[in-house]
Amino acid sequence: MDIQGKVGIVTGGASGLGQATVEQLIAEGARVAIFDVNKACGAALAARCQDKAIALPVDITDEASVTAGIATTMEAFGAVHILVNCAGIGTAGRTLGRKGPLPLSEFCRTINVNLIGTFNVLRLAAVEMSKNEPEGGDGERGVIINTASIAGYEGQTGQAAYSASKAGIIGMTLPVARDLASHGIRVCTIAPGLFDTPMVGAVPEPVRAQLISQLEFPRRMGRPSEFAELAAHIIHNRYINAEVIRLDCGTRPPRAT
Repeated sequence: MDIQGKVGIVTGGASGLGQATVEQLIAEGARVAIFDVNKACGAALAARCQDKAIALPVDITDEASVTAGIATTMEAFGAVHILVNCAGIGTAGRTLGRKGPLPLSEFCRTINVNLIGTFNVLRLAAVEMSKNEPEGGDGERGVIINTASIAGYEGQTGQAAYSASKAGIIGMTLPVARDLASHGIRVCTIAPGLFDTPMVGAVPEPVRAQLISQLEFPRRMGRPSEFAELAAHIIHNRYINAEVIRLDCGTRPPRAT
């Protein structure tokens, strides 16, 4: 799909991987709706993008909030062609820790935001994508990119909830792509490794240094712009579908940090 002239939605678009994706799409000629509960950061980014972006305080776990956000996007830009789901939370806690078992509420919250929230947005965005005029000889109408994690494959100690949520995103990539194929909508997932984002910024420096030392090449954290570049390539390349792409410089995390 040609990004020029298209309309995208980026969840978690006010910072980190989402912000880089918003900037990449706009640089390539798209208009973007930023879905993020951080109103201040979303508004600031939209202001920098001027008339190319709008910021909407959407809660991805709430059906009414997402429905309203998509409706506003349609009113502002007239269509939805691209969805990049970057919104998510990082959690850590052992199944059985010093204070007892991991609270069920914490496990459920992680699944609700990372997995159910992702599905909630993509299913509703797909409705509007299916109404687009087919593009090119292949009849493409839309592209959906979800964000998983290498923790969905090799979770570390304390990542039971987070790994389960990201494994769910990996697992639904193929069936959702199959579900939407008849509508001309492609679905892919990016599984990042260690990236320099606000989520990772909360990790203590000694732990960050240890994580970096375990990387292959290049031995550094990924840049959000590198995630955004891959997302743009997936959008452009019509033959990439139902694929989960690791973006991790060859890293295979050990059992524990």
